[in-house]
Amino acid sequence: MAVLIEAISVVIRRVAIERNYPGAWGAFVRDVPNQTLCADRDIARVGFMSPSDVGAYVMYLEGLGLKYKENGKAKDLVVVDQQQGPLVDCDWVEYGYMNIDDKSENRVAVCRLCGSTESALITPDVWKYEGSLSHSRVFVPSGDKSEIIRFLRSEGNTQVKKFI
Repeated sequence: MAVLIEAISVVIRRVAIERNYPGAWGAFVRDVPNQTLCADRDIARVGFMSPSDVGAYVMYLEGLGLKYKENGKAKDLVVVDQQQGPLVDCDWVEYGYMNIDDKSENRVAVCRLCGSTESALITPDVWKYEGSLSHSRVFVPSGDKSEIIRFLRSEGNTQVKKFI
């Protein structure tokens, strides 16, 4: 199967979660810091809007024993950009695009484990194509975002924002 890639995603091998994450898969799911988790039997994806949030999450996972890079290649997890693909050499994921319906313009970026023949798209429970980053094709460069993003509300530990 293929997991959705939007904004900046951290893609983690499920076997590494089972091996290294205290409490294994159940604890990992409970601890995900937002509502962007989607996973198949091989990989899990957690999405972020900012590089600093990605960096903090990668450091958190490394503190639990997962390794981002070994000898310049992704080991247990890889950071994947929606537009650029994996940000370091990674020989265990395939990155590409998938049509979500009969309209060829309705495409999303995806990752799956290398060699997988599954083609179903796995998305977060709360995700829908209309209004998504994949649909709007919005790219927000680093820097001052106050003029293009408006804070709407907080939902637990998640801030809900809107592009204006």
